[in-house]
This record gives sequence, structure tokens and C-alpha cells, in this order.
Amino acid sequence: MKYSFLTILCFFLMQLHAQLPEGFVYVKDVIPDLDVDLRYHGKNNFVGTSIDGYETNRLILTEHAAKALFLVQQYLQDRNLCLLVYDGYRPQRAVNHFIRWAKKLNDTLTKPSFYPDVAKANLFKFEYIASRSGHSKGSTVDLTIIDGNTGELLDMGSTYDFFGEESWGNYKGITTQQKANRVLLQHAMLKHGFRNYPKEWWHFTLIGEPFPYTFFDFPIK
Repeated sequence: MKYSFLTILCFFLMQLHAQLPEGFVYVKDVIPDLDVDLRYHGKNNFVGTSIDGYETNRLILTEHAAKALFLVQQYLQDRNLCLLVYDGYRPQRAVNHFIRWAKKLNDTLTKPSFYPDVAKANLFKFEYIASRSGHSKGSTVDLTIIDGNTGELLDMGSTYDFFGEESWGNYKGITTQQKANRVLLQHAMLKHGFRNYPKEWWHFTLIGEPFPYTFFDFPIK
């Protein structure tokens, strides 16, 4: 029996999707026009290399979180804005990679860009890195807002994954416009069911996440 190319492709895609645990989705299936730049898939991150478990630039979240994020995207698009997501579900093996890197105190190549005012030995102490991450539960996202016309990032007063007080949600040393941009992001996310982590303006977790005590470790592929 011969099968068409389309039939084979659909079967292949179904097999890929079947690899996800029950309750998880590829977010592009829910929000096709979402901009995704998984920083841990590439080298533009505080470790400086691709992170274990990030085999492709495909955003994964729990179905509940993806559906809530769809509403955030709609809310922003009504204002000619869009979301840009830097991270979602994070395998535990990626967290383990962070831990190994943090223990190599002589590896400070990314310090000027990501933690210029924090000693690498204190990254655990100040909770910038932990042995467990809420991302591994599948309902936490790191994101920002971009202009719907130009694609330019809204200025939030610090870059993504900057380890310092400048990234705290209530940091006072930023401009009025930067504060307004943070407030807009906070409002859009909270309105649709996400709470913010106070030390990272970009970090949000779905309220009532479906797997609050489970840390997953399947790879992103």
C-alpha cells in the first residue's frame, strides 16, 4: 500500500507530539504566531553554551499554561504588541547543567553581561540558581513584549537573565517608560492567571499549575 507524502508527514508529526507526557503541548500548536527564542537552546545565555535537554527551539508548556498564554497574546495583540518567550518547560537535566557550571568558579566568561556585580560563588546564595526550578513543572514562562509593527523589544530596564537588583520587579532605578513597560507585562500576565517572581521581571508561573510537585526531565525536541 502506498501512502502520500502528506499522510506520512502527518503520521510523523503525530509521533513527535505523542512523545510529550500527558497534559503537555507544543505551544505553537496553541499560539501559532507566538515568537519563541529559547535562550538555552543557543549560546546567548549566562552559561555561554547550549544547555542539556534543549535539542530544538520548540516551546513546551502544560496545556493549561499554553491556553492561558494564548489569552495574554490576544490581549497584547489588541494593543499592537506581541509576546516573545525566552523559556518555558525546562528539563531537570538543564538545571543540573546550571549547577555544574556554577561550581566552576574560574569560568566567568559571561560575567560582564549577566552577573557583573555578583560573585559567581554567591549565585546560589542569592537564589539566581537553584537545584530545582519551577520551570521543570511545565507551567512557568520567561518572556517579554515586542512591538507588533517593528518587532523591537520594549525596554524593561534590564536584559533577560540579568542577575542583579536591576531585574527585580520593584527596582526603582529605571525610567518612567521602563516602569510602565514592566507594569504592562505584569498586568497582562496577572489578568490571565500568571503570578510573577519578584526578583525577575520576566518570570511568571500559572496560578493553580497542574503539576505543582512534579519536576519533569524529558528533553525538548
